[in-house]
Amino acid sequence: MKKVVKFGGSSLASAEQFKKVADIIHADKERKYVVPSAPGKRFDGDTKVTDMLYECYHLAEAGKDFKKELADIEARYQEIIDGLKLELSLKDEFKIIAKNFKEKSGENYAASRGEYLNGIIMAAYLGYEFVDAAEVIRFDDNGEFDPEVTNRILSERLAGMECAVIPGFYGAYADGRVKTFSRGGSDITGSIVARAVKADVYENWTDVSGFLIADPKVIENPEVIENITYRELRELSYMGAGVLHEDAIFPVRKEGIPINIRNTNKPKDAGTWIVESTCQKSKYVITGIAGKKGFCSVNIEKAMMNSEIGFGRKVLQAFEDNGISFEHVPSGIDTMTVFVHQDEFIDKEQKVVSAIHRLADPDSIDIEADLALIAVVGRGMKSTRGTAGRIFSALAHANINIKMIDQGSSELNIIVGVANEDFEDAIKAIYDIFVMVQI
Repeated sequence: MKKVVKFGGSSLASAEQFKKVADIIHADKERKYVVPSAPGKRFDGDTKVTDMLYECYHLAEAGKDFKKELADIEARYQEIIDGLKLELSLKDEFKIIAKNFKEKSGENYAASRGEYLNGIIMAAYLGYEFVDAAEVIRFDDNGEFDPEVTNRILSERLAGMECAVIPGFYGAYADGRVKTFSRGGSDITGSIVARAVKADVYENWTDVSGFLIADPKVIENPEVIENITYRELRELSYMGAGVLHEDAIFPVRKEGIPINIRNTNKPKDAGTWIVESTCQKSKYVITGIAGKKGFCSVNIEKAMMNSEIGFGRKVLQAFEDNGISFEHVPSGIDTMTVFVHQDEFIDKEQKVVSAIHRLADPDSIDIEADLALIAVVGRGMKSTRGTAGRIFSALAHANINIKMIDQGSSELNIIVGVANEDFEDAIKAIYDIFVMVQI
């Protein structure tokens, strides 16, 4: 068997954390390919190395002196090297970084150095081969990740390597210019490597013991999800649930490789398994709850709307023409509501309203702001009667007014709209009705 293991920034923030990671890797000989993030926060109030690199580069870009800031970053790495008692020097690497910063090599290059340097340390500590992600992960001329070219290059490169360290978060264009994924992109790198080596498992090690049913900032000590499908995770990630970058699902999903979310500080915890499909029933009817604030609804009314061919297309064209994407479009016989991100919409609202009048000739348009959307997700909902009714009941009992409810045809999720101010109370009410009543 082959396992790809990715470790997050909190797992690699200090020498002590590095030692925990090494113990985890050495505890299982199948953990052959390691994807490290940049060092995260060592304690509350500390600064992530990636943020330090951004700050340092911005000084360089502005033509200001950045020696102290770069020295502070070098000191962070030296602290790790000394703590691990490694005979390793990064001085030459920092000379190259300083030169490239002066030459304004770009934010992408600057941000990528956190993972690059941590990868060098990790490879030296483990005795593994180091593979620079810029040499094996390819972006096309438009800055989009190129999965097939990457898979070919990476597969060939790793074919002759028993064990290797590949830094997360970045790759490069064909000409060698460094390009990063969005923040949290080391998750994606781990998934890409898992696909390339045809891994049996992709282990994603972080600072929590798996994927939680709800946000711990809203629910105190929420239950851990034992098993979740790619589709369920995609729904929850899209609605703001953390732990794993949502784009990390696609490379492994294509190959049917399961993901195991684990806790570096509690390595004996089983964590969460993310799989393509499973016959294992969820512990609860729902798998998870996630949501976001900051939406507004555009409510369009027109008599006999349902019999007018092309009405919905005309309405949505008004949003498209103004560069605004929509989240949900629940509708009735004579009504249609479009939910959009408020910050995208607010500066263009009157243009959109005018366009809707011009294109669709509605009877009236009403806009409501400061709304939140909550996704209740679970494969168990399909075979359980009364799930929507229990949500209605829980929210009514908590005196929360429902602005919208929308259920997908797959019966995998139910989206509920509430006022921003009711967001936390709504999640608590839904969690209580589906989870707490069964504990």
